[in-house]
Amino acid sequence: MVTLFLLWTPPTSAQSDAGQGPTSEREPTVLHDEISRMDNALSETFNAHDLKAVMRLFAEDLEFYHDSDGLLTYAEVTEGFRRLFSADNGIRRDLVPGSLVVHPVADYGAIQIGEHRFCHKENERDDCGTFQFVHVWRKVGDQWKLARVLSYGH
Repeated sequence: MVTLFLLWTPPTSAQSDAGQGPTSEREPTVLHDEISRMDNALSETFNAHDLKAVMRLFAEDLEFYHDSDGLLTYAEVTEGFRRLFSADNGIRRDLVPGSLVVHPVADYGAIQIGEHRFCHKENERDDCGTFQFVHVWRKVGDQWKLARVLSYGH
C-alpha cells in the first residue's frame, strides 16, 4: 500500500493575497497593484528622461540581462541610459496593455512579466518595437527596487 502525504503551508504575508498563483490585469491583487505602480513609475521617469529618478528604482546590485548587450551592471545601465537620453530622440517606454503578469516571491518580492513598447524618432519618423521582459522586484521595508531584469526578443 502506497501512502501519499500532501504538505500544505499557508501563505505568508510576503505572498500575494490570492495565494501563490500569478495575477494579471484581469484579476488584480494588492501585490499586482503595487508592481503596476512601480512599472508606471519606471515608465514615467524613463519617459521624462530623468536619469537620477529612474536609477533610484534599480537596486545597486542590479543584474540586467539583455539578449543583445549581455549582462549589464548598475553602472553600465546608468551610463547606457545617460547616452540614450542625451540622444534627444524622444525615446519612450510604455507597458503593453494587458501584458502585465505578477508572481509573488516568498520573503523577497515579486516577478513581473510583460511586454513593453519603445518608440523614438529616427529620420523624423517614429521607430517602435515591442519586446518581452521579466523584472524581479525586491521589497525591503516599504521600498521596491528592481534587482534583476531580463530583456529579450530584440
